[in-house]
Amino acid sequence: MSITADVTWLVAVMLVSLRFGTILLMSPVFNFINLPIHVRVGLTLVLAASMVTGLGSARLGAVPNTVAGLAQAAAVELVIGAILAFAIFAGFAVFQFAGRVMDTQLGFGVAGLVDPSTRSQAPLLGMLLNMAAVITFFLVNGHHLLIRGLAFSLEHVPLGVPLHGIPVDQVVAQFGAMFVFSAMLAAPVMIVTLLIDISMAMMARTMPQMNVFLIGLPLKIFVGLLVLALSLNYLTPLFERVFTSIFDGWERVAAG
Repeated sequence: MSITADVTWLVAVMLVSLRFGTILLMSPVFNFINLPIHVRVGLTLVLAASMVTGLGSARLGAVPNTVAGLAQAAAVELVIGAILAFAIFAGFAVFQFAGRVMDTQLGFGVAGLVDPSTRSQAPLLGMLLNMAAVITFFLVNGHHLLIRGLAFSLEHVPLGVPLHGIPVDQVVAQFGAMFVFSAMLAAPVMIVTLLIDISMAMMARTMPQMNVFLIGLPLKIFVGLLVLALSLNYLTPLFERVFTSIFDGWERVAAG
């Protein structure tokens, strides 16, 4: 059973939409905005149709003309989309993880909000940092880079190309970069809270009659939030590096 040439364009759009849909539907950027599912599906189809029409069959690769080849190509597109979506997840997980660390340091660990992208409990400061990251992502034209990255992935990993192996090393490298950027983001608050803890410990030794816990907790919250607010003015390059690491990961996966 073969697919006629009359529906080749439609088949290419469907295959590309599988790759794009996995990325866009799982992306924390669009999940945070909480777009309706039919809007995201429509956006995926429009992007896929535009890419297929703009790139042309010569740059997209050969579209499978059998049912078995079509099923294999669909599975490959889903895997590629999941790998690329992981890079976006790892990038925005930087802010969630850094917020979790700062919440623990400042005593906000018992509080939490519901993350709209995962429907799970999220750290308080992590949600605030994630909101700032989404806004910054659009301000630095990250959505333009996202569209360019989608076209780049189609040019370097065309349709119908069998997947010989999952680039585990690139996935691990992206995962490791998440912890590095998280530590850099949370470092000012962590250092200040450590100094406060040391000061409170010295006061507890010299003035045992003082209730250190009662004084230290609100002091850590006030100073920690103040340092976070002041440090955000100088963390714009770090935000840009996080976003750049997403597309650098895409480039390494596509080139590999």
